[in-house]
Amino acid sequence: MEETKNWYDKSYKFILLIPLALLLISIIYLFNFNSQHGDVIYKDVTLTGGTTITVFDSSIGIEEVIASLSEQFPDIKVRTISDFRTGEQKGFILETKADVGEIRPALESFLSYELTQENSSIEFSGATLSQGFYQQLRLAILLAFLFMAIVVFIIFRTIVPSAAVILAALSDIVMTVVVIDLIRMPLSTAGIVAFLLLIGYSVDTDILLTTRVLKKREGEINTLLFGALKTGLTMTLTSILAVSVSLFVIYSSSEVLRQMFTILLIGLGFDLFNTWFANASILKWYAEKREAR
Repeated sequence: MEETKNWYDKSYKFILLIPLALLLISIIYLFNFNSQHGDVIYKDVTLTGGTTITVFDSSIGIEEVIASLSEQFPDIKVRTISDFRTGEQKGFILETKADVGEIRPALESFLSYELTQENSSIEFSGATLSQGFYQQLRLAILLAFLFMAIVVFIIFRTIVPSAAVILAALSDIVMTVVVIDLIRMPLSTAGIVAFLLLIGYSVDTDILLTTRVLKKREGEINTLLFGALKTGLTMTLTSILAVSVSLFVIYSSSEVLRQMFTILLIGLGFDLFNTWFANASILKWYAEKREAR
């Protein structure tokens, strides 16, 4: 344990450079991504506008649907509907930016029967309405982050520790967005909401760490840091385990929950990295400077 503390005393400033460099690379990537795609994320039809058709027919394979319609509708996305308990296919969901009047006849021609209320459901959202909803969700995330930052400053009343908490939370979100883009996951409204949840998850361990180091007067800085590490790892790893199990259980049955749990899982992984590499190093640096006065 003593050797670990000695190594950390010598290396923590270098360790701090790793998440900062990764954050800088992520920001550069998102700027480049935005210049190419007009936004920092891929969006599905719930955010861009388009048609969603749910067909309750277990005999149709999604590969057949894609092969038949992808030439006419290049942006088409098809996924299966499965029974939550058995995993048995119950139908499929088709999404495209095309109008209902275009995609419905083509799909009916492929299926060789008419789509009715009994065998399907059709939803269409206009581009203007979807874009307005997307802007409101983005504003909600911005306001949530802003209010979180205000609360953190009120709690700790010092600039450096408060900024470290906010930086860690910001890094979690930015890095998660980059990974979502790299795996080419089009975000739905549920995916955007998942980032609101991630803000809450992100600050938990950071506030725990900062409180332990700044509020407790007894003990060495390293002792306080390692004590917070044990509690923080338990909290985050428990959350990661719960989200992983949930993701495995619902993976093929719910696209909405799968997207939300995927975002949370990636974000929690980055939270470990940013809390204990970046925030802990900043706090140690700040605490040592404060003691040296």
